[in-house]
Amino acid sequence: MKYIAEIDIMTRAEILDPQGKAVKLGLHNLQMDSIDNVRIGKHVRLEVDADSESGARETVDAACRQLLANLIMEDYSIELRPA
Repeated sequence: MKYIAEIDIMTRAEILDPQGKAVKLGLHNLQMDSIDNVRIGKHVRLEVDADSESGARETVDAACRQLLANLIMEDYSIELRPA
């Protein structure tokens, strides 16, 4: 069965996010001063073929740990649904 995985990868809160800081400054230059604490991350969508949802989750989790996320600096979350 095919599953769709939606993965959000974000820099950990204690790590400086220079891209987020630049976006926040840009928004403030546009008089959007009510916006604060901007963080920029990655969103990955992929399809995985697996016998079960738990098997698909294990495969996607392994992909995140081994390639997609830098576990020293980033956290990730996975949403999984049938394709």
